[in-house]
Amino acid sequence: MKFLPIGREDMMQRGWEYVDFVLITGDAYVDHPSFGAAIIGRILEDQGYRVGILAQPNWHNADDFKRLGRPRYAFLITAGNMDSMVNHFTASKKRRKEDDYSPGKKAGLRPDRATITYTSRAREAFKDVPVIIGGLEASLRRLVHYDYWNDDIRRSILIDAKADYLVFGMAEMTMIQLARYLAENAPEDEIRKLPGVLYRTNELSHLDNCTIIPGYDDIKKDRRKFATAFRKQSDENDYLNGLPVVQHQGSSYVVQNPPPAPLSTAEMDWVYGLPYTRKSHPVYDPMGGVPALSEVQFSITTHRGCFGACSFCAIHFHQGHTIQSRSKESIVQEAIVLSKHPDFKGIIHDVGGPTANMYGLGCSTGGSERNGCKKESCLYPKPCPSLNTDHTPSLEVLEEIRKIPGIRKVFIRSGIRFDLMKEDDSQRYFSSLCEYHISGQLKVAPEHASKAVTDLMHKPEISVFSDFVREFRHMNEGMGKQQYIIPYFIASHPGSTLQDAVQLSEYMRDIQCFPEQVQDFTPTPGTLSTAMYYTEINPLTGESVYVPKSEEERSLQRALMQYYMPKNHDLVRKALKIAGRADLIGRDRKSLVPPAAEDDKKNKEKNQKKLKSTDPARKTFHPSGKKRGHR
Repeated sequence: MKFLPIGREDMMQRGWEYVDFVLITGDAYVDHPSFGAAIIGRILEDQGYRVGILAQPNWHNADDFKRLGRPRYAFLITAGNMDSMVNHFTASKKRRKEDDYSPGKKAGLRPDRATITYTSRAREAFKDVPVIIGGLEASLRRLVHYDYWNDDIRRSILIDAKADYLVFGMAEMTMIQLARYLAENAPEDEIRKLPGVLYRTNELSHLDNCTIIPGYDDIKKDRRKFATAFRKQSDENDYLNGLPVVQHQGSSYVVQNPPPAPLSTAEMDWVYGLPYTRKSHPVYDPMGGVPALSEVQFSITTHRGCFGACSFCAIHFHQGHTIQSRSKESIVQEAIVLSKHPDFKGIIHDVGGPTANMYGLGCSTGGSERNGCKKESCLYPKPCPSLNTDHTPSLEVLEEIRKIPGIRKVFIRSGIRFDLMKEDDSQRYFSSLCEYHISGQLKVAPEHASKAVTDLMHKPEISVFSDFVREFRHMNEGMGKQQYIIPYFIASHPGSTLQDAVQLSEYMRDIQCFPEQVQDFTPTPGTLSTAMYYTEINPLTGESVYVPKSEEERSLQRALMQYYMPKNHDLVRKALKIAGRADLIGRDRKSLVPPAAEDDKKNKEKNQKKLKSTDPARKTFHPSGKKRGHR
């Protein structure tokens, strides 16, 4: 297996004088199916096209963009596996010092707003070559969107980048059709009919039926228009019944076609069965390789999509609502390949997808078509009675992988939906999970303790999580195992008042959960929560939403989640007084912090000892939950 060419020397070795496509990515070149650029490169190669990879090119001038010569058909541009602004900045807008998707974690090897910059340089290099943008950054910024780092509304990235077309979602089938049209020099009208394509036009006479949403100028004048646009766009995010979405921007219109159909099992098997080297390019070896590979090199993706549709998560918007699962045979074959890798140590780090226990699940009444149902979440406010919750497909896959010679452990680290798992009456999956597939720590995401907040998040109320914790503890005790839960909570989500934040702190106190790191809500393009953050309106109901936006309140809510840390005591006392909960300042068991006068060395030592509590409840929760990446 060879890497795709990254320079003229590689092309010469293949006997190529040209490439059909130059694929530009903001990530280092890692030829692994967890990297979008690798997938697109391999599927086009499989279709007979010559593809060259331009990874993290020098964007300060156009010279590097000429490295592979003029592509016959197009430049294909992605910012990488993450939005470049999320990759570069923390929730508090501080620039990150490391980049896991770059060799040696070196920061600064890609520009801010990478898609826009790369497109500009590609145009400078070869003005007459079509430019197609895609990937997560382009997909989630495909229409007018709120940009947290500018604290303002931005136009479609298609307009700002001045690209020819934008391909959204995972895009394999769309790219194959688009590549064929470009190679055949097909009329522009044909390209504009492709599902999953977004394009610019000056008139709409070619559209028989479409949904027109508020445009850029209207949204700039009235935030309520953004909420309307978001709701209508979400309604049409349906491959079966969705209409083209039209949005006026400047002197032209942007048209978003309906999304493509979900991949079939056979198509998923094909995508993940292509000849990836599963390595980072050797050019990075002297720099220590690419750290992001270590997290996925011995992991297996079993499926795509998510029917949970959490408000703060863009996965269902990007990958789709329908679960697209690989066959058991395909997954087992990949496990066999991994077991023979020279660096394999006997441990499969993860078997899953966006949510591990959604593999093979979906609507029992209409399959992937759901009989035209447009409800975004099959789990909120309660699991849909039509949802198939039988976890047998997951169990069978995991059992087969465990039997493979050379594989000692098979873990699930990609997270589970505990509310979905509780719907499986047999509890076989729960039992198998605890017995074989937890590496000592299980990641779950209750997110908040206040029902007012979890409702806005489209998450189950906290009592569902509490029930799950009790069952988890009981099952592990029965097996003689000591395993931990790492619960994820979000601070400062839309709808969270200081009173709600205090309620979360009290819950964490009661279950003896002391996180070393907390997750601040970060408004990222394409999510319902971000729409609520910007508009202070719930787009789905039109109701007003309280949003903690000031840095002071965000710091208070963050401190409340780590109330036990002496360095946070002043902030916690301030938050409790503002929230009218000064009763939680004291020295009894229900108190969150001691009085200021009592916060001396003795009390600091006492608080530190709380971390070593031998309370049985304490044994369920692990204190070192790390922050999550972009979701």
